[in-house]
Amino acid sequence: MPAKPKSQSLPRRSPCPVACALDLLGDRWTMLVIRDLFLGKQRFDEFLASPEGIATNILADRLKHLHEQGLVTKTPDDQDRRRFHYQLTPTGKSLHEVIIPLARWGLANLPKTKLHPAAAKALR
Repeated sequence: MPAKPKSQSLPRRSPCPVACALDLLGDRWTMLVIRDLFLGKQRFDEFLASPEGIATNILADRLKHLHEQGLVTKTPDDQDRRRFHYQLTPTGKSLHEVIIPLARWGLANLPKTKLHPAAAKALR
């Protein structure tokens, strides 16, 4: 079983596991940041280059939130200590069990969807 998140600062609507998971992951941007982490993105500017066009303030908030909740690690860049590298923790990596079926469902049910070439390998 994945480790519990570091922080329990999120307000909960109920003890329902679906509601609690959505409180953590269910906004418009968080799962897209998770997707990008699975695709190998690690730096802020790499996330900004995604086609959905996330705003810098929202991206900073989502990365901070994911770090506080124990889903992402944040380490300073060796060459520029003002920049950081982000990576999924084991708990964050366990979201693979959620994001892959979601991608499969989207491909099967939403016209004109397609996979990023790096993601196609994960669906095999």
